[in-house]
Amino acid sequence: MSQLIISVSGLRGIIGETLDPTIAARYAAAYASQLAGEGPIVVTRDGRATGRMLTDAIRASLCACGRDVLDADVAATPTTGRLIRQNKAAGGIQISASHNPPPYNGMKLFSADGRVVPGEFGEKVLTAFNDNELPWQPHDKVGTTKLLEDTTSDHLAAVLKNVDTVRIRKASFRVLLDSNHGAGSILGRELLGHLGCTATILGDTPNGEFAHTPEPTADNLKGVSADVVSNHAAVGFCQDPDADRLALIDEAGRYVGEEYTLAICLKHILQSRKGAVVTNCSTSRMSEDLANEAGAPFFRSKVGEANVSDVMLANDAIFGGEGNGGPIDPEVGYVRDSFVGMALVLDAMAETGKPLSSLVDELPRYSIHKSKVPLERDKLSAAYDRLEKHFADAKPDRMDGLRLDWANKWLLIRASNTEPIARIIAEAPTADEAAELCEQSAKIMG
Repeated sequence: MSQLIISVSGLRGIIGETLDPTIAARYAAAYASQLAGEGPIVVTRDGRATGRMLTDAIRASLCACGRDVLDADVAATPTTGRLIRQNKAAGGIQISASHNPPPYNGMKLFSADGRVVPGEFGEKVLTAFNDNELPWQPHDKVGTTKLLEDTTSDHLAAVLKNVDTVRIRKASFRVLLDSNHGAGSILGRELLGHLGCTATILGDTPNGEFAHTPEPTADNLKGVSADVVSNHAAVGFCQDPDADRLALIDEAGRYVGEEYTLAICLKHILQSRKGAVVTNCSTSRMSEDLANEAGAPFFRSKVGEANVSDVMLANDAIFGGEGNGGPIDPEVGYVRDSFVGMALVLDAMAETGKPLSSLVDELPRYSIHKSKVPLERDKLSAAYDRLEKHFADAKPDRMDGLRLDWANKWLLIRASNTEPIARIIAEAPTADEAAELCEQSAKIMG
């Protein structure tokens, strides 16, 4: 990757190549230049070895812009959102490269309401960054830094409030948590302890020395699946480094994956809450099916956590999220939250008395296939036209790329933000059908 990966809510790069302390400091200053409130700014990190170095640069930059800083050190991304609200901060910065490998790090920007900044605000930050319009202050207006000591109690209480803790404790689940030396173990250990679980925690030291490739996919978690079985665990919870995503492994060591995290949580929530549900346009149809069964209004957003939150707020949604293992519970915060996922999965198991494998097998069954095709961005519109014409029996939607919907399958084509390629995702009742949709699309686009 020769350039920074920049989105409307933050950036990522390779330390020493595309991301260094000067870039981090400038980006933090650009962010500070757009904040309206006068409160402090919360700064957290996900445990990577380079996180403290970037923290030092970002704290200095924010103070130089006249902002006070609340340093929470290592904390999960959803915890950052809670800390901002708890401390009435003007915003926050989480230092994380999410699931990227160790050479990467990055910055995720938060607003005063404890959510990832919406697109319009992020665009203003990017403009200020590119134009080098930075609000450096004179010596008598420089901010200060304070270290936050209690970083988890507020977030813990919010998660526990939405499940039956007594019921879960009675079940006495044996659980394996794979935090993979990211930020998740800090609150994860507390949460599982409060829920009466006997927990085995892998990678509980948040030092960024990942025991396996950090993205929680089936290939990367083969060793963890074996550990779930050998520890006789009822469930394996697998977090990404900043703990906003959660993949599941069942009691037999079967990798359930990330798409099912949201679906299991949603099915459980719909038993007690009434209202709208939101997922992004690349998330499995399982959630839509569950919403329809419950008579709940269902809405889709563009891909991206900030976009999901926007649509949730606009429709007063009771739950939402993304199929990458990111449930969003507005009663806890408008942030993807692995701890919400853990608590709700355990609550569903305790309420039904069923093992995770049974909860999974009861859900609607689909298969997702992903591929990509080389394509310059200026050729996308014509390619979309060809796809719509070829698949004339599908319902088209160009909210985010091109999505084509049938009664029991869908196809999504979106441009990459970092490469001259188009990404193709298809979901259908069988793996062969989903793969065939992707292959047909690639031929038509080529």
